[in-house]
Amino acid sequence: MTDEYNESTYGNRISEIYDSWYPEAPQEMIAVLQEMAGPGPALELGIGSGRIALALAERGVDVHGIDASEAMVEKLRAKPGGDRLPVTIGNFSDVAVNEQYSLVFVVFNTFFAMSSQDEQVRCFANVAARLRPGGRFLIEAFVPDLTRYSRGSASQVVGATHVDENEVRLEATRHDQLTQRVTSQHVVLDASGVKLYPVQLRYAWPSELDLMARLAGMRLLCRWGNWRRDPFTADSSHHVSIYELQAG
Repeated sequence: MTDEYNESTYGNRISEIYDSWYPEAPQEMIAVLQEMAGPGPALELGIGSGRIALALAERGVDVHGIDASEAMVEKLRAKPGGDRLPVTIGNFSDVAVNEQYSLVFVVFNTFFAMSSQDEQVRCFANVAARLRPGGRFLIEAFVPDLTRYSRGSASQVVGATHVDENEVRLEATRHDQLTQRVTSQHVVLDASGVKLYPVQLRYAWPSELDLMARLAGMRLLCRWGNWRRDPFTADSSHHVSIYELQAG
């Protein structure tokens, strides 16, 4: 295992506990994605262990995926039906597939796993190239909240996210406001010892995503505050944004 963080590090490290931490996808999410995809095919960027893709496949959607982590895809393959989903291993900013899709989607803040603005812009352009006429690109992500970080040249947050009689989970995070990058370690302490699950993100504001979409020939179709389609407001902590490929 290398000490250098890259696009596969998060998935390779967290694959052993990911499904226990995040066991099920919200039904509202699955319903929206099914509606947007129609019969498909649909492409999930960051398919991981498949909790979204498998739920959609059970509803008759033809789902494909891209993921950088072979360890996460192995978890997908071990699940019922997982070996039937076409999955490409690679950096999903490249969207290195040959199909044309009615829907490309990336959820659970995974869009921010791309480490630079250049990568994120490239992802939008490559998604647009893989969409059918009128196809849609759906992103679910958090709205950046800079108040959670302490002030200073290298702002940070340290705290406990879970405590019970068998396990303690800690988060240690450094935030670089200039590059919009967040570097975190999720630290798990239990009877077996200490385990580290690193994650690095490059967040983007909703307006920044809208500009990336315009550069790629897409337009914002709608934006909700959650999967229940509640309005997106100044108080929203998350957003579901749907971009549509423009004609011509």
